[in-house]
Amino acid sequence: MRLLTLYVLAWLALPGNAQADIYVSVAADGSYVLSNVHRAGRRYERVIAEPASLGRPTGLSASTAQRPYAEMVAAAATANALPAALLHAVIQAESSYNPRARSDKGAAGLMQLMPGTARELGVSNVLDPASNIQGGARYLKRLMVMFDNDMALALAAYNAGPAAVLSRGRVIPPFSETQRYVPSVLRTYRALQGLAPDAPL
Repeated sequence: MRLLTLYVLAWLALPGNAQADIYVSVAADGSYVLSNVHRAGRRYERVIAEPASLGRPTGLSASTAQRPYAEMVAAAATANALPAALLHAVIQAESSYNPRARSDKGAAGLMQLMPGTARELGVSNVLDPASNIQGGARYLKRLMVMFDNDMALALAAYNAGPAAVLSRGRVIPPFSETQRYVPSVLRTYRALQGLAPDAPL
């Protein structure tokens, strides 16, 4: 059995061979049977265990993997060093995952980019989910840097514009929409991260 395990390990190390859980059993004639499926009623020994990260893009956690556009969000989160849960929380608040959503003010797409902001970010088609998510993530990252990684202020700026936050001495503006928006996004973010509702950010 040990020799067989070494053989399997050597085979998996070859370029192009994908890893997965590998089980071995002994057939009635004494030969070995290798399988990547553990069937009930048969006695198997797992000789190779698939790493938990394989098959799951960086930034794609169990809490966000089942959400719409999960892989696009994970890619944008990784590219911009942001938590995927934060992008999901913003998308939930902005468009409820409707890629064709439009606001009365002209914002459009999953992350509700304004036309001027979209042009500045190089997003030519705001209704394209991948482009919209990447653009929104870049913009949110810019705001996080601007407000020293203060998530609440960055979200307030995302909703009301950075000038509205800066002109008031870096506090959340007293607009009713923004006052509702920031706690709502943070509530979703904490839930996706598995944090308590009042956990510090």
